[in-house]
Amino acid sequence: MAIKDILVHVGNSARQGCVDVAAALAAQHGAHVMGVHVTTPPDIPPYIEAQLGADVIDAQVRFGEEMAAEAKAAFDQGLGANNISTEWRTMRGDLIEGIQAYGRYADLVIVGQVNPDEPAMSSSEDVAGRLALSLGRPVLAVPYAGSFATVGKRVLVAWDGSRAAARAMGDAMALMRQADAVEVLGVNVEEGDSGGQDAVAHLSRHGIKAVARTVQARDMEPGAMMLSHAADFGADMLVMGAYGHARWRELVMGGVTQHMLEHMTIPVLMSH
Repeated sequence: MAIKDILVHVGNSARQGCVDVAAALAAQHGAHVMGVHVTTPPDIPPYIEAQLGADVIDAQVRFGEEMAAEAKAAFDQGLGANNISTEWRTMRGDLIEGIQAYGRYADLVIVGQVNPDEPAMSSSEDVAGRLALSLGRPVLAVPYAGSFATVGKRVLVAWDGSRAAARAMGDAMALMRQADAVEVLGVNVEEGDSGGQDAVAHLSRHGIKAVARTVQARDMEPGAMMLSHAADFGADMLVMGAYGHARWRELVMGGVTQHMLEHMTIPVLMSH
């Protein structure tokens, strides 16, 4: 599937990074970009809201409008000079529902990793993970720290033979066709497992040259091992299935998806 529609959530976390990544990918693929900002009203019980008074409520509304205006300015600055087809939408309501409202018409949805140091009013919970589970579209999560001169030139594919991994690899096909290098990485695979080689053969039939690698992470979290290998490989994007196990199991026992959402150092494309 070609990438012709990109949605980028321009919130607070990784704001400029998301816009820059969207601009780079849109220019590379000739895609249209929709910028979306969702203002989420504070969840205040009516009896408390009545005590706050009109001035406090008005100040909250103005704050939301200012945040939306700043987001629009960042979007225009990042994409305006690149001759890219764009549009802008501002919504008020639930963040996930707001992105879903437009994201299901996009080939790729770009969101920022949550910054744990943001004030509670402006931060949000695991946006990328929730969207990967519910949206039905690939989600590209951009770290809140750092800048990314290239995305999708050196791609690392996390492969475990699961449904989620297969979906992610398929969703990333258009990106990998324009990559300079692709590596399929199996972590803690059983001896004799040919899954990585089979994945490479599948990619080759789509005109994508890739190599298979395996690593053992017996004394390290698999997610940490993947990030370490990504750094060694010089990857500028990681492709992985989100919540290959039941989400409750990952949350209770700890999992690769959760580790990546918290510790990502490069953009991560997730599908479920």
